Amino acid sequence: MRIGEKAGLQPGTKQMRDAFGEALLEAARADERIVALDGDLSSSTGMAGMRKAFPERFFNIGIAEANLVGVSAGLAASGFIPFVGSLPSFLLPNAYDQLRLQVAIAGLNVKLLGSHAGISTGREGPTSMSIEDFALIGGLPPFVILVPSDEAMMGAVVKAAAAHVGPVYIRSSRGEFPRIYPGSAPFEIGKANTIRQGRDVTLVACGLMTAVALDAAAILAEEGIEARVLDMVTVKPVDRHAIVAAARETGAIVTAEEHLVRGGMGAAVSQVVAEEHPVPMRFVGIRDTYMESGSVEELMARHGFAAADIAAAARAAVAAKRKG
Repeated sequence: MRIGEKAGLQPGTKQMRDAFGEALLEAARADERIVALDGDLSSSTGMAGMRKAFPERFFNIGIAEANLVGVSAGLAASGFIPFVGSLPSFLLPNAYDQLRLQVAIAGLNVKLLGSHAGISTGREGPTSMSIEDFALIGGLPPFVILVPSDEAMMGAVVKAAAAHVGPVYIRSSRGEFPRIYPGSAPFEIGKANTIRQGRDVTLVACGLMTAVALDAAAILAEEGIEARVLDMVTVKPVDRHAIVAAARETGAIVTAEEHLVRGGMGAAVSQVVAEEHPVPMRFVGIRDTYMESGSVEELMARHGFAAADIAAAARAAVAAKRKG
């Protein structure tokens, strides 16, 4: 069964990288300050459209990530809005010094696209998988982290990132995501979307895992457990109000992410819960390991973050809540 099918979601109509490319072009047409910087990966990241439409605003810096970020900082300091595209497994480790010193500390208006993030490059093995990007970017105070859950949300996220003054990291993927938002996607930086109501437990997810969480909610509903599902599009800063409301109103929370559990979205959610309204929690994600080559579905099943695993975690959280 494909991801999203249990929840009745329709398949995506385009790859997430293509959705990013279209949204970037639309933003660039609306604001001539927007420029694209590429690490020789425009055909992979979705930036090739910028190269064709606006060659004078497209810069291929080559396979030199530190330079890529340094040039973007200079452009941002000169009043441009640079969008930097690369794979996060290359960009973040190789240019972290520049991201910290030249972008984060200076608070410059640089937008990063981390394409092929999570396990979407699964067939290519662990060196190309970025499963620690939330932790790396999350360690840089001014950065906002946005994780769209489908193609419509990607469009909303890129528009919001272009309008936001300050550094932003957008997490993208190579493949298609199920369509959670058939029309336009409601989005505001710092706000989660409640995409399913429920009284027994809350599933907090982001990116591809949002559709997986909806599948898990459908499984739980067959057992009489009604799960609320939050699409945490903004991983940093997380929506404290939505998290506290979920804790108070459902009494149990499960987080699900295509990232290491340590240092990820679940850790940020748990901090809010611990500070504001402690309830039983469970965490679904990657457990302190780099993964082998495989398809997305194979890796999810093998490492315990498929829909069945989220449902099992929800049952455990509900049981803990009932014990008091």
